[in-house]
Amino acid sequence: MSDETDGSAATPPEGWTLWNDEPSGRRILAYRPDVFNESEFPAEQMPTIFVWNGSRANRPGASRIRTETWRAILRLEPDVEATVEEYDSREAAVEGANALARRFADGEVAYRETYQAPPERYLDRLDELTGRDA
Repeated sequence: MSDETDGSAATPPEGWTLWNDEPSGRRILAYRPDVFNESEFPAEQMPTIFVWNGSRANRPGASRIRTETWRAILRLEPDVEATVEEYDSREAAVEGANALARRFADGEVAYRETYQAPPERYLDRLDELTGRDA
């Protein structure tokens, strides 16, 4: 894990930690690991943004198949995708992921609509962290 602070396009915005970065592959940003640390909230509820060009087909092993389309995927939990954005290159997806991370941290992502049965305590805490009113 590392926080980059050099101001480059690859640097995650404030509140986000670069969790993994394979130079020509997957990149993962994690939101506020200081909060999602098992004592306050389960780590699996930590918002993450994945940059990846794996297939999204719904069959075993499909994600290992590379495609021409890169995606920035904001997940609130392992099976809860709040936002999926597509790009033509990894570089564009990295920039898009950072923009998505900024929008999330600024309270501009409507994540409550993602849930059919909202986990209120969790979403209230996200509202607090991102400066939104519930």
